[in-house]
Amino acid sequence: MSEAAYQEITDDQKAIIEMVHQFVDEQIIPNAEHYDHEDSFPEPIVEQMKELGLFGVTIPEEYGGMGLDLSTYELIIEELSRGWISISGVINTHFIGVYLLLQFGSEEQKQKYLPQMATGEMRAAFSLSEPEVGSDVQGIKTGAKKDGDHYVIDGQKMWVTNGLGSSLVFLLAKTDPQAEKAHMGMTCFITEKEPWVEENTGEYAGLTVPPKIKKMGYKGVESTELVYNGYRCPAENILGGEEAGLNKGFPQMMDALEVGRVNVAARGVGIAQRALELALRYSQERKTFGKPIANHQAIQFKLADMATKLEAARLVTRKAANMKDAGIRSDLEAGMAKLIASETGKECVEEAFRIHGGYGYSKEYEIERLYRDAPLLLIGEGTSEIQRMVIGKKLLQRHKI
Repeated sequence: MSEAAYQEITDDQKAIIEMVHQFVDEQIIPNAEHYDHEDSFPEPIVEQMKELGLFGVTIPEEYGGMGLDLSTYELIIEELSRGWISISGVINTHFIGVYLLLQFGSEEQKQKYLPQMATGEMRAAFSLSEPEVGSDVQGIKTGAKKDGDHYVIDGQKMWVTNGLGSSLVFLLAKTDPQAEKAHMGMTCFITEKEPWVEENTGEYAGLTVPPKIKKMGYKGVESTELVYNGYRCPAENILGGEEAGLNKGFPQMMDALEVGRVNVAARGVGIAQRALELALRYSQERKTFGKPIANHQAIQFKLADMATKLEAARLVTRKAANMKDAGIRSDLEAGMAKLIASETGKECVEEAFRIHGGYGYSKEYEIERLYRDAPLLLIGEGTSEIQRMVIGKKLLQRHKI
């Protein structure tokens, strides 16, 4: 059987992935340690991503993007995360904003924002969590009250990736506190802001970005709080327009979380891939008892388990992306992908860390950074425990007797 007869990805996807792979090897991996150590935004890398068109991957050509599908985007995120998951963080919330606009935005909103989002000139953030609310989205307290042709937003958001550098924040707020069910009284607002400004003024007055949250890993990309205090958002900036979008925010955000979970799954695959690469190289270079440690059965077992779990996670993640592209509800599959890939990412990184022995604890070796980055995947877009709840409920719904 010829190799050409078996293809995991299309020729077009292969060409794009080869380009991104080279970019990761030449620009991201050699520089990630510097930006991680300084916890500084990797502006030169982001500028190159703009030139490559990566901010507009899923934006249709009519709005200036590449018009590619989620499956191709997932492959790109795998590659970027192989280099450094913080880089995929720069683009993830932006991509969720794009998805929300494409699925639910009015034509006027698409025309206004997508062309600038395609170039990366305008970047987006996505905001659900609050200081007292994580996975229980229906418990949010941020509210928006109608005042003329504006809605006045008050509340505090938490763990907003790209919270400072973004120009748009897709924000979920309560617009009907008396709704029979909490999720029926929530609206998604497109809140505009000035990028890299902590105290917004003028038309964006009432939005403050406190100093970024200091984290164990996932450095370089900022995670922030957002404080809305009398922020006035035009009614026309309700996602889809006021008539179509008022009190429809919860299902819109939940739909977007499905693609967000595919993204986090792709990050898990990417970091697991890099951990395996580092383990394979180190185990063949490092010698003990007169031979490379790769010759020891104990190490071979670790490598075998890493590679097998990685391949399983990759296939489940690609299935979830393919289903979403086909227009099939993939909440179950996205949850499965996020669960298996994030856990696999953590496990592969830990095994690579063990294979490196004492050197794995040293900042001289890349695995130390991966060891700090991987735990984020167990939390972002819903914890592993929440994924299991989602999976269990959906299984029972699909197989009800």
